[in-house]
Amino acid sequence: MEIVSFDELSSTQLYLIDKIKSKEYKPPIAIIADNQTKGIGSRDNCWIANKGDLLFSLALKLDSLPLDLPLESVSIYFAYLLKEVLYKYDKNIFLKWPNDFYVADKKIGGCVTKLIDDTIIVGIGINLVSKNGEFEYLDIDKKPQKLLEEFIDLVEKFPSWKYIFSKYQVEFNLSKNFYVHINGEQKSLKSAILYSDGSIEIDNKKVYSLR
Repeated sequence: MEIVSFDELSSTQLYLIDKIKSKEYKPPIAIIADNQTKGIGSRDNCWIANKGDLLFSLALKLDSLPLDLPLESVSIYFAYLLKEVLYKYDKNIFLKWPNDFYVADKKIGGCVTKLIDDTIIVGIGINLVSKNGEFEYLDIDKKPQKLLEEFIDLVEKFPSWKYIFSKYQVEFNLSKNFYVHINGEQKSLKSAILYSDGSIEIDNKKVYSLR
């Protein structure tokens, strides 16, 4: 997969979306920036980054993804793949449902996805340099470009959703100590039930990770 690097972008995801729509770039392709001024976080919030954080987006054709991967759970799938890469360097990292990277009880990053016709855009930001407001950072001695290359190596193996879910299912219990925002309301995950398609049941309602 080709990797295109920039010193700074407003948002790797918005940049890549624009280039895919204009057909200037074609998947598979990844964009990485050393700094990002208007990154996209969960629920369309702004993700503030620092120079040297892991800030990238990649584009893949839907027909290249595992056949058993539910489209609603692509954020879980790709976030968990990156978690597997980062876990080699810090055993305390885990993925909180559906798309947040945590170390202990602090968020260090997140994953957002967007569907553009037959292409999925995956955007990920991980704090590697310093704390950012209420968010922590992953204190590892690895360059962002190297981490992205390791992630792409794993992505291109396209492990099945069944395999990834079997591992994530064990980790899901860690999410039960936290909350999630659903339709603008904060809900506890304490009694949430995880289903094999990546959705959860909470307050007797099934919720998908549409992010």
